[in-house]
Amino acid sequence: MSWFESFVLGLVQGLTEFLPISSSAHLRLTAAFAGWQDPGAAFTAITQIGTEAAVIIYFRKDIGRIISTWSRSLFNRELRHDHDAQMGWLVIVGSIPIGVLGITLKDAIEGPFRDLRLIATTLIVMGVVLGIADRLAARDETGGRHRAIKQRKTLTDLSVKDGLLYGVCQAMALVPGVSRSGATISGGLLMGYTRESAAHYSFLLAIPAVLASGVYELKDAGQGHVSWGPTVFATIIAFVVGYAVIAWFMKFISNKSFMPFVIYRILLGIALFALVAAGTLSPHAGEAAG
Repeated sequence: MSWFESFVLGLVQGLTEFLPISSSAHLRLTAAFAGWQDPGAAFTAITQIGTEAAVIIYFRKDIGRIISTWSRSLFNRELRHDHDAQMGWLVIVGSIPIGVLGITLKDAIEGPFRDLRLIATTLIVMGVVLGIADRLAARDETGGRHRAIKQRKTLTDLSVKDGLLYGVCQAMALVPGVSRSGATISGGLLMGYTRESAAHYSFLLAIPAVLASGVYELKDAGQGHVSWGPTVFATIIAFVVGYAVIAWFMKFISNKSFMPFVIYRILLGIALFALVAAGTLSPHAGEAAG
């Protein structure tokens, strides 16, 4: 992998990680369209450490408070009913599904799941799901001619059951094209949470899963066509760009619809199917390139 490739892929990772459009799919597609070799699951997982570092810094006050209260609650019974202590446990509980499935499906994640036809399918299907979830949220928030405004849940209403459901949604993102934020935010909206709460918990929930995945894949870094230097460079680029994107995204969702992302996902999926059907792009493009 050249330094230019690593720069572009780091930029793509930072731009797409927090948006509900799937960073893993865009890394795969960028390589395929450019005629580069597929960067692979290890490169994707390691560069995601950069974007998660951006999450940690952006939410540093919340994360510090949660870790502090949760740690003290292990020895202080009175703190166990504190919301921050409960959030610590809920992040742990919500991380279980992706941890189990990530290990179980490792071979599929690195192989069959990277087929462009599957990515096109997940882009479209999850786009439709996100659109439905967004529409339901908008209906509750604005009411209507014959409907009163419905109060949606916030993170103070988060239960163990909902935390696990969030975790299952996050685990779906093991398939490129689903999108970690897209799946968890859609799940949160369908469970009745506000856009801000769904996104907030989605980002917090991703931290242990992404960091664990990145550390686990470190053993495979520097193998094949992807060397250590470009991987680290791409991770740094992803961090810088990712921080800017998350700051923008949290402001965007406070009063905007997810429909632009829905339309983008569906159009990209259709275009991808058309290119593969026309023979312009192989469903395994990039796997043997370079």
